Amino acid sequence: MPWSGAARAVARGHRGALFYVGFLAGGFVLGGLLHALLRRFLPQGAAKEFFTTAVTPTFGPVHLDLLVVSITLGPIGFDVSLLAVVGVAIAYFVARSIF
Repeated sequence: MPWSGAARAVARGHRGALFYVGFLAGGFVLGGLLHALLRRFLPQGAAKEFFTTAVTPTFGPVHLDLLVVSITLGPIGFDVSLLAVVGVAIAYFVARSIF
């Protein structure tokens, strides 16, 4: 019995988008952990200032009025640091080495 296209893709080792999103999320978690550790344990100085500087873009508030229910979301902020980007790069190289 011939395999379907999806079964052949899985057999060849292709991963879905959820796999990549999981690796990216893991990279952000790893970067956040590195950021928190260095913020706590590095002594005051230029290295600590450089590695623990973060940019926090915010989005919102967003107001949604549905006549029956009124919802306000926000502001939502993302804390992006150099170490978060390093964590994503590490996750990228690990995901790339798996293939």
